[in-house]
Amino acid sequence: MEKLVEIKETIKQKAGSASRKPDRDAQRLLLYVFTGMRGGFTRLQILALLCKRPMNTNNIALETGLDYKAVQHHLCILEKNNLVTKMGQKYGALFYISNYLEANVLALDAVLVKLEQQLNRKIVYL
Repeated sequence: MEKLVEIKETIKQKAGSASRKPDRDAQRLLLYVFTGMRGGFTRLQILALLCKRPMNTNNIALETGLDYKAVQHHLCILEKNNLVTKMGQKYGALFYISNYLEANVLALDAVLVKLEQQLNRKIVYL
């Protein structure tokens, strides 16, 4: 639970610069990626790390304590849904928050509320 509070603070810092209302489609996409599938909390942790600074897959694996292949899988899902951007090739590729997510970062508030409800019901898969 304390990890979720830390993620909320990171997202609020990022959202401080955002001024426009998020798209409805963006909100649906974020709800699906973070609450509609398994591993949503892990993907949210990865996004919180990338909000602080760009990282490669190995750095993310070390920071989160996850397996390298698991981090690759979650980054692939985030990249397919246009939530992160990859710069570079192979091992040294850096991942950044995408422009699409930066424009719709306020939609993550609804996602965090829903994820917190799921955590309270013990349905979320970490």
